[in-house]
Amino acid sequence: MFNDTSSPLALLTTRRSGKPRDLVAPGPDQAQLDRIVEIAARTPDHGKLAPWRFVVVPSDRRDALSDLITSAYRAERPQASRLEIEAMDQFARQAPALVVVLSAPKPESHIPLWEQELSAGAACMNLLHAVHANGFAGGWLTGWAAYNDSVRDAFGTAPEKIAGFVFIGTPSKPLEERPRPESDKIVRYWT
Repeated sequence: MFNDTSSPLALLTTRRSGKPRDLVAPGPDQAQLDRIVEIAARTPDHGKLAPWRFVVVPSDRRDALSDLITSAYRAERPQASRLEIEAMDQFARQAPALVVVLSAPKPESHIPLWEQELSAGAACMNLLHAVHANGFAGGWLTGWAAYNDSVRDAFGTAPEKIAGFVFIGTPSKPLEERPRPESDKIVRYWT
């Protein structure tokens, strides 16, 4: 493991996002990935709706993912440059493991849609914590592909949305701490 995860607080205070392009092998094996997703599902969920889903994209499906994303990009932007297409291809091929998280709201429920969407975001965060607890780093990306209906349709159907592409692997270089907001700028006590 590359981080101190010996206590729950150490785990929480040492989690960092890794840039997916900098995540290399090894990634989690099948048993680890199954456990990571199982932990991610332990997310606050008003109404027990499970308004999220996880789609694991195996490494042998990355070519297909690249084809999907680049074709959808070309269809939407026929004048796309070679560099734009290369960026879409590289997006699909980052890190050894990939989990696509879908927000899968239940519109027929009395639980507000906003709460269901927040639960999907919490599932992404739980996924990242589980990744870290297993000694890996994760990077949660959206980008153009997350908002394209053709890409979404490969993983789910409306009203589902892609909440994020979570790339998982081992950092190729030490993860750096990023600036964090000062508590007095983000916390206040109601009086």
